[in-house]
Amino acid sequence: MKIAVSGKGGVGKTTFSALLIRTLDEMGKSVLAIDADPDANLAAAVGIADADRIVPIADMKELVFERTEAKPGTVGGFFKLNPKVDDLPDALSARLGKIKLMRLGGVKKGGSGCICPESTLLRALVMHVVLSRDEVVIMDMEAGIEHLGRATASAVDQLLVVVEPGRRSIDTAGHIRDLAAEIGLTKIAVIGNKIRGDRDEAFLRKHLDGFRFLGFIPYDDALIEADLNGMSPYDVAGKSNEIIRGFIDNLYST
Repeated sequence: MKIAVSGKGGVGKTTFSALLIRTLDEMGKSVLAIDADPDANLAAAVGIADADRIVPIADMKELVFERTEAKPGTVGGFFKLNPKVDDLPDALSARLGKIKLMRLGGVKKGGSGCICPESTLLRALVMHVVLSRDEVVIMDMEAGIEHLGRATASAVDQLLVVVEPGRRSIDTAGHIRDLAAEIGLTKIAVIGNKIRGDRDEAFLRKHLDGFRFLGFIPYDDALIEADLNGMSPYDVAGKSNEIIRGFIDNLYST
């Protein structure tokens, strides 16, 4: 099972990813978690100790140079387009139970599609974990799918877009679907988060007509408090954990 999770910043994308990862671990699955959002901290949400000490792959200058034979921060020039990455998930992951977590980091020079050593290494790594690893892979993406490409799209079992009741969240979901269509990724489902009642659910269904809804997670102050207190949402979620387990059963049955 290979799952990518995306959505606008602030909708609870990383909280949802952490709940998904921890629930899969509780179910006995081996999980490889990929933090592909430079603005998020999936490790802390999962509950990994000393999460702030995890160095993003893109910031490992010696590793980038060793694998691509090019200096990080450069654009263009000659470097390996297929660097060796198959050893990195086991060598560089932080661990919690059966969970292995890698933090990709961001490419600081250039824009989307930057042809540079860091982006080449990260894309090769994502391709490897999606196509070749036998764990469950959960990728917490940016508000987009920058690290995915045509070579990996067909192997992603689901792109889950987390939304909350709000116009900007809805607009972002549409943008993500357009980006996914460009690389042939059509297996998309929506998670409605922070749902306060039937009106919120109806609002999302109305304005996201054409999307498949995997389900809805109710608004929960405990999840917000967990984030404020540096705790994993899984440790306080209660009812949300049961809902996530239902999502997982649904994903495995489709």
